[in-house]
Amino acid sequence: MKMIKTLASSSIITMALSVVFTATLLAQTPKLNDAEVASVAVTANQIDINYATVAKAKSKNVDILKFAETMSNDHKAVIAQAVALVTKLKVTPKDNAVSKKLMADAEVTKKTLLSKSGKAFDKAYIDNEVAYHKAVIGAVEGLLIPSSKNAELKALLEKVVPALKVHLSHAEMVQMKFK
Repeated sequence: MKMIKTLASSSIITMALSVVFTATLLAQTPKLNDAEVASVAVTANQIDINYATVAKAKSKNVDILKFAETMSNDHKAVIAQAVALVTKLKVTPKDNAVSKKLMADAEVTKKTLLSKSGKAFDKAYIDNEVAYHKAVIGAVEGLLIPSSKNAELKALLEKVVPALKVHLSHAEMVQMKFK
């Protein structure tokens, strides 16, 4: 019974964060310029790198560790591409309400993850990764790409979506092992 409550609690937290994230980005449909789009993109990638760092420090599960390493490497590569592009375009990423909300929500999630251990941590981490990638894919497709005015920035975002969908599929496969 305790395990069921723990799993339900974890899923509720993940779902709540996903709903907040999606609601923030899509329901309010904020107007972002290219500097703000770049900031949101870098922030979203950095958040997943931070989650991966927590997973690599806390988990002993081979699947979780492998997934976290992939997330860390892939999202660092996306940040490097984004930094190279904004440097070329002479655009300085500009902090905004969306990126600030993402960071605030990420801190709450990080605290939740840090409070768990063992299998409860592994399940919470991978549940969050599934929800986070769904929300990020929705935000990139529904907010960041439509907001981008620069063709190269838009092209980079469009190029990232298939990789995010692969991450989501990978996370869902790992998640199945925890059901």
